[in-house]
Amino acid sequence: MLGLIFIVVIFVSVFATVELWLGRFHSNSEFFVGVEFAYSDNVGDLKSLVEKVKNYTNLFVIGSIEISFNQTALNEACDYIVDSGLHLIVFFTDSDNEMYTYDIFDWMVEAKQKYGDKFLGVYRYDEPGGNQLDQGPSMLIENETNYTTMAANYTNALNLLVNYYMDYIDKVFTADYGLYWFDYKAGYTAVFVEFGWNHSRPLHIGLCRGAAKAHNKDWGAIVTWEYTDAPYIESGEELYEDMILAYKTGAKYIVVFDYPKIGHYGILTEEQGHFDALKDFWNYVHSNPQERGVIQGEVAYILPQDYGFGFRNPMDKLWGLWNADDLSEKVWVDANTLVDQYGSRLDIVYSDPEVMDAVKRRYDKLFFWNELIT
Repeated sequence: MLGLIFIVVIFVSVFATVELWLGRFHSNSEFFVGVEFAYSDNVGDLKSLVEKVKNYTNLFVIGSIEISFNQTALNEACDYIVDSGLHLIVFFTDSDNEMYTYDIFDWMVEAKQKYGDKFLGVYRYDEPGGNQLDQGPSMLIENETNYTTMAANYTNALNLLVNYYMDYIDKVFTADYGLYWFDYKAGYTAVFVEFGWNHSRPLHIGLCRGAAKAHNKDWGAIVTWEYTDAPYIESGEELYEDMILAYKTGAKYIVVFDYPKIGHYGILTEEQGHFDALKDFWNYVHSNPQERGVIQGEVAYILPQDYGFGFRNPMDKLWGLWNADDLSEKVWVDANTLVDQYGSRLDIVYSDPEVMDAVKRRYDKLFFWNELIT
């Protein structure tokens, strides 16, 4: 009898260890799904969208700096969102922007006290990696001599922006479509990988999730623009499939971007089935808690340290400053070859001395950039 008990204890212990190692999520852990309201100062439209989705979401992101500039409008919007039972994330831009007529840091402290755990944190600096890769208006580093100093200067500059907010709020978020690893090194609580523009979902999940796991952080997904013209965003059926993929691969946050200036509810429409997709996904989540994180990174592709490649095509830029180099095409082919073999069970990480010991323990198999991948 004692022998049987001993075997059972060992089995349970091993099973629990395997579950922990795989990063599986338990059904009572936090998970958030919602919409982002962006580029509008109309609080009435915001309330209308809240009313539309509040019964099948638990998160609302105020992605509108036009609202955050106006403290009265911001308070009205936040009150309405929280009173509707939803969690809240608010987007802020540079604190010294002359459009702010109030101290946003005082506001954050008061919001934490007022809304409690419903106030998840702030969204700060949209697409930092993407702006760097594409030399966008918010590009952080415009000139550098090599990848190593470039990586250090990028993460240091971004860290100053993130950490300044961390003195007042617990969590700082962003969304991005490249350089996720360096966003996490800069200190973000979670990065939302952008599902859009026909980018490979498994490839970018591997990049973002791999970075999050290596830095012991959470990650999320945001479904955003797919087209430059109507219908702008993917269909309801595609939206549902993307949310299921993000859920099964372990995202803690799933957000659907909305541009309210088009149509009644913005680019999200009844005709395209977007709201039905959200409802169906909400029902799926509650019926299948065991499916969250069921697909984890089991193998990893290791990139050279500080290699800021964009991973959108074989000739993508490095850090937005250099054209593709002699390694770029190989890295692109390698990553996509491994995606073909392992799908969303592939993570992509960097040969960073700070995390390599943990990386080696975490994965069943490692593939390196300087070896033959077939």
